[in-house]
Amino acid sequence: MFDRLSSLVAALTLVAVAAIFAALVGGDLASIAILALAGALGAVLVYGAQPPPAAAPPAAASPVPAEPPLLLRHPDFTRWADQEREPVLGVIDNVVAIANDAAVRLLGRHIVGADIRTAIRHPVAAEWLSAGDVDTDAMTVDLADYPRPGQRWTMRIATLSHGGRIIFLSDRSAIDAADRMRSDFVANASHELRTPLAAILGYVETLQDMNDEADAPTRNRFLAIIEREARRMQQLVIDLLSISRVEADRFRRPTTPVDLAAIVRHTLAQMKDSAEARPQDIVDRLGDAAQPVLGDAAQLGQLVHNIVSNAMKYGRPGTPVTVELTREGRRVRLSVQDEGEGIAPDHLPRLTERFYRVDEARSRSVGGTGLGLAIVKHISERHNGQLDIQSEVGKGTRVSVSFPLSEAH
Repeated sequence: MFDRLSSLVAALTLVAVAAIFAALVGGDLASIAILALAGALGAVLVYGAQPPPAAAPPAAASPVPAEPPLLLRHPDFTRWADQEREPVLGVIDNVVAIANDAAVRLLGRHIVGADIRTAIRHPVAAEWLSAGDVDTDAMTVDLADYPRPGQRWTMRIATLSHGGRIIFLSDRSAIDAADRMRSDFVANASHELRTPLAAILGYVETLQDMNDEADAPTRNRFLAIIEREARRMQQLVIDLLSISRVEADRFRRPTTPVDLAAIVRHTLAQMKDSAEARPQDIVDRLGDAAQPVLGDAAQLGQLVHNIVSNAMKYGRPGTPVTVELTREGRRVRLSVQDEGEGIAPDHLPRLTERFYRVDEARSRSVGGTGLGLAIVKHISERHNGQLDIQSEVGKGTRVSVSFPLSEAH
């Protein structure tokens, strides 16, 4: 196909040829002019009919690599961080860009936009956060006494591109407290077992050294002490096993319907028929009505035994130990009242701690192990009960537990 210039040249050539031909054949000037004008017009029409030349396509621009999106700027990351229960911080160039709700509660809302080394005010944290050339991805940093004395948190750092980092904080205070409690329990149990064992071994060695020189009264007195200490060890082992079993079941609610009134009657009858001290001082006000609850009959019986036994040990001889069952709406309350020396108010919050004793010497003399009320507390919690201890110095102590009545009632 001709371009515009080629078409114009061809048209003008044709006009010239036509003009020369007209002159040769004897045409006048008017004919030649009309012919030339027609040829020129045809040339213009031919020139206008040709399409304009296509513009050369522009050179393809070299592709610019797209900047990878920052994870910390992505809205999905923010939503994920807010759903985490433990503090999460997003840091860009050591400046806190994101702090989830847990981090704001721990450190304050002002940390967003602040330098991370001032947001987490701990010398060990500041040291690790300043060490930009150290691979901290696999490190777990302990923050002792943070944010308050006696607490412990751990910090983990995940390094991202473009100067970004994610910082995870985890509270380990409860784990440390459980470890200390377990260590204290083992230490206390060892001490409680060591004391009667030392007495037993001492009196046995004394009897062995005396050979046949000891008279019958002395021998019998030593043997009575050995028996008392052995029974104390036996009771301690029984209580240790009991509290271990109760703690193992504390997250499983009982589902068996039982009659609390019948359990209390049966337990009191056993205590009156046993060698328990002061069985004649037990006064029961249980009524005739059944008290249906969902519970473990063996554990509820142990709860009753421990509360009544404590009242008999620490109440004054010859004074009543009153055991009562009363309805309170949709709950039933078991209460045991003694008329002993009472307990000072500062001791009341700690009475359910394992091995805690108000008067250690007196507790040992009456055969207490320091675990009775701790067992009561755990059994009460498993049965959705509410334990209450009230005491007045010089007048006595009242221990009560309220249980929900079963829905079938």
